[in-house]
Amino acid sequence: MKDKSLISITDFSKEEYIQILDIAADFENNPNQKLLLDHVVATLFFEPSTRTRLSFETAANRLGARVVGFSDTGSTSVQKGESLKDTIIMVSGYADIIVMRHPREGAARWASEVSSVPVINAGDGANQHPTQCLLDMYTIRQTQGKLENLNIAFVGDLKYGRTVHSLVQAMCNFNATFHLVSPQELKLPSSSKMYIKEANLEYFQYTELADVIPFADIIYMTRIQKERFHDPIEYEKVKNSYVLDRGMLTNCKPNMKILHPLPRINEISIDVDDTPQAYYFKQAENGVYVRQALLAAIAGVK
Repeated sequence: MKDKSLISITDFSKEEYIQILDIAADFENNPNQKLLLDHVVATLFFEPSTRTRLSFETAANRLGARVVGFSDTGSTSVQKGESLKDTIIMVSGYADIIVMRHPREGAARWASEVSSVPVINAGDGANQHPTQCLLDMYTIRQTQGKLENLNIAFVGDLKYGRTVHSLVQAMCNFNATFHLVSPQELKLPSSSKMYIKEANLEYFQYTELADVIPFADIIYMTRIQKERFHDPIEYEKVKNSYVLDRGMLTNCKPNMKILHPLPRINEISIDVDDTPQAYYFKQAENGVYVRQALLAAIAGVK
């Protein structure tokens, strides 16, 4: 994986997924390994982020790398009209690895084509979020002891949810069965369903969250993303479609865990936080170890 960009989760093979997860487990046991003392990591966030940006910067710092970049384009030459191409070419002359989030789908792929250093996609619009996918896989393996043959329920915004799109594609390598819970307006795109069909796997669609709770191994809740809607009225129709509360967990499987890419709004009630099923805060913590693994693998030191 040395010098390899990660733009879509499909850029990596099943074997590479496992390699990253195994390296991440090593970092969880020993997070402070100064392997990138001679590296500079640029974090370019053209779109707001908390967990992804901070976990990447924490990962780089724990590895000993120096971090440059921005989290607000208002203080950059982008505000003067500088093109994405020019920004990436310039930054690739300063850094060894670029981590980029951008609101436009396909921007990360374009950046990787003009950059002279590897680019890691930290989210491009409603398209892909491959590093979130890797930490989701790490968390699933951590909670279930395996990745194979699981029943995974995705709930909420499946149309615009880039974390869902990436994880569906990756879990097609592990014989998952997919349970898709959403309003009609936010169903999983046909392009993602095609991955499932091409893998000869099954998916089932629902409109009620309660229907999947008894048999799900993983319930992956998502926020209805106001920023993806062009029409505020359409957002108002679906914003409170699903709220998971403690009382709904009485008949779930003993191994079931609730994940969420965060931030949550009100789709998981706070009374769920202290249940054995709640795992979303540990999931967010896992992002540091997985991103350490990814940076180290791309730098060629692991």
